[in-house]
Amino acid sequence: MVLSVHIRPFLFALILLPIASCSTPSAEEDQKFMQWTRYEAEPGASSFSALDQITRSNVDQLEVAWIYETPGAARMNPVIIDTVMYVYGDDGAVVALHAATGEEIWSHRNEYPASSRLRGIVYWESDDRSDRRLFHTSGSYWLVAVDAVSGSPIPSFGEDGKVDLRQGMGDDLNQVTRATSSTPGVIFDDLLIVGSSPGEGYIASPGHIRAFNVVTGELEWVFHTLPKPGEYGYDTWPEGRSEIGGGANAWGGLSVDDERGIVYVPLGSANYDFYGIDRHGENLFASSLVALDARTGERIWHFQTIHHDLWDYDLSATPVLMTIIHEGQEVDIVTLATKMGMIFTFNRETGEPIWPIEERPVPPSEIPGEEAWPTQPFPTKPAPFVPIDFDIENDLNPHLNEADRDSLVEMVEAMRWEGIYTPPSTDKVLQVPGNRGGANWGSTAADPRNGTFFVLSYNMPSVIELVPIVAGETGTGTSPYDRGQNLYRAQCQLCHGADRRGAGGALSLVGVTDRLARNEYEEVVRNGRGQMPGFRTLSEEQSQWIYMFLSNPDRALVPDQPLTSEEVPQTSDILYQSAWRHILDSKGLPIIKPPWFRLTAYDMNKGELIWQVPVGYTPHLVEQGFTDTGSSVFLKGGPAATAGDLIFMSTEDAIRAYDMENGAELWSHDLPSMGRGKPSVYEVDGRQFVVVSASDIQRWGQSLQADFENTTPQYMAFTLPVTEP
Repeated sequence: MVLSVHIRPFLFALILLPIASCSTPSAEEDQKFMQWTRYEAEPGASSFSALDQITRSNVDQLEVAWIYETPGAARMNPVIIDTVMYVYGDDGAVVALHAATGEEIWSHRNEYPASSRLRGIVYWESDDRSDRRLFHTSGSYWLVAVDAVSGSPIPSFGEDGKVDLRQGMGDDLNQVTRATSSTPGVIFDDLLIVGSSPGEGYIASPGHIRAFNVVTGELEWVFHTLPKPGEYGYDTWPEGRSEIGGGANAWGGLSVDDERGIVYVPLGSANYDFYGIDRHGENLFASSLVALDARTGERIWHFQTIHHDLWDYDLSATPVLMTIIHEGQEVDIVTLATKMGMIFTFNRETGEPIWPIEERPVPPSEIPGEEAWPTQPFPTKPAPFVPIDFDIENDLNPHLNEADRDSLVEMVEAMRWEGIYTPPSTDKVLQVPGNRGGANWGSTAADPRNGTFFVLSYNMPSVIELVPIVAGETGTGTSPYDRGQNLYRAQCQLCHGADRRGAGGALSLVGVTDRLARNEYEEVVRNGRGQMPGFRTLSEEQSQWIYMFLSNPDRALVPDQPLTSEEVPQTSDILYQSAWRHILDSKGLPIIKPPWFRLTAYDMNKGELIWQVPVGYTPHLVEQGFTDTGSSVFLKGGPAATAGDLIFMSTEDAIRAYDMENGAELWSHDLPSMGRGKPSVYEVDGRQFVVVSASDIQRWGQSLQADFENTTPQYMAFTLPVTEP
């Protein structure tokens, strides 16, 4: 069966362009690639620079141009306008630097601390450049505007220089848990179009897409990612469910076609991520790529990549806009790499797939009352960039610690595995490549000169299971510690784990009541911090119960303790909390054979893979002579491509340059800590620079504090040495 895309009647006439080969853009077309003015370089999110001073022949001469140290560097893709670079500093302060020297020009700290996960800043300027602004998020729901020249707040924007991002998310703003986003929005004309990161628990806000006027801060339009009555897609939900649901949010980045006025929105799964008994149906527009009219927010077309998502397969990589030669015609496309390891490619204007997409049968759910969708879409081209199957005889990691091998094999053999769409169960289910990807945020780049597409991918199988939470009365005399444990399981365990040590990248809560004063704890719970949303729906008493449990968890009952109907939102008799983790041996190695991180290049004119190479390394395997395994930990960067035929990318402990032609590593330079975010490429006074944020105090899963006590997060810029005339 070949799937057709849902398209709104479109007003544009399809213009057939003359047959041509992909070639270097004209000087005017090339201009947008000359500076790094947006997150991921330009509106189409190519992460490509047309600068070619640094090439394959001289990249090994790169040297450190400057270093800017700051206690709070983020997963930042710096923005460079003219000779000024904008980055995040301590506590989410916006900082302006001289792009050639790294010297600080100004720093603006906000009233509300920003997340260390912020990945970029939005820049806008008026036609005459008399008004130049920076937009960024702060706290749990503020959009802040500052003057790009002085760093001063712009009081005429919204209220005293900030806008409440909860607008458009619901009728009662106090019920919106979090509306900020770690990834910046996109500019179209005088509109800032933004997504959000509302959280992934049972209580979470919808991920509606909003557009704000960049001058006034007024809300201009809203697209409901969870449709309202009468809107397209409402009938893909149980009656009334989409109106109270959460998720279906864009947290990984948007792209925009300025010429056509279309914004491309990749959406995440609906809540709850792993259990959908209360949301039977396809659940539009969750896990969909949606093309919207950037002026009005009206849907033009959409494609749902996962129906009734039960796997947390968010569309987290930014859609990339490219031009290819397909069947002898020049075609503008939008390309999307997914967590599942598959690439979906569409005509940018009509939404028609470039290559057929087949609906194939997938396994049913074993959870009583759950209705997993019977089919899922599979692109016929290009081929997946990670394995989407697993056979323990052929795919077992040969480097596993011998002491762990038998027990790991036994554990995996006992898991349910019927392909990448095996639904979660109360028994352990294998996930390949795992719900972190495949592709994740910031993991793609493209070369507009020839239609080459690059993907950084992760292959780290995980195990997932659903733990039942029985709803009912707790009975008289139940202690606050027990109630706190129940609430923790319902609201916190997904991210922080049953052992409170953190899961999926969340911080450990062991000893948190010793680290935070009671008033600080209440502030975090209410307003959120970093990636954690605020839980305004919790009463003061409920918040106290969780605090008491965290302060002395041994006093709580270990066996399952039923929840009251007031303690967790209910739409059925049984609720489930997910528990997932990577499948690793005692040395932290994945159960699947390497490489675990790799960089893939595709020729999108043909939909064919060109090359794949490992990215990064694993220290103790290198000591044994194995240098081609790739990194065994989650890298937090991504590729940046250049006209010098190079791809720059940061890994566990270095920034590296790869040859576009074959993926060979040509250069590397040590970083003081793990790179966070993709590099930016720019030019000042005739010299080309590459800059990257190095600020993550983890490497190979271990804290660096013990070995790098004097390490300070920093931005590092590189350039070629000045040659004497």
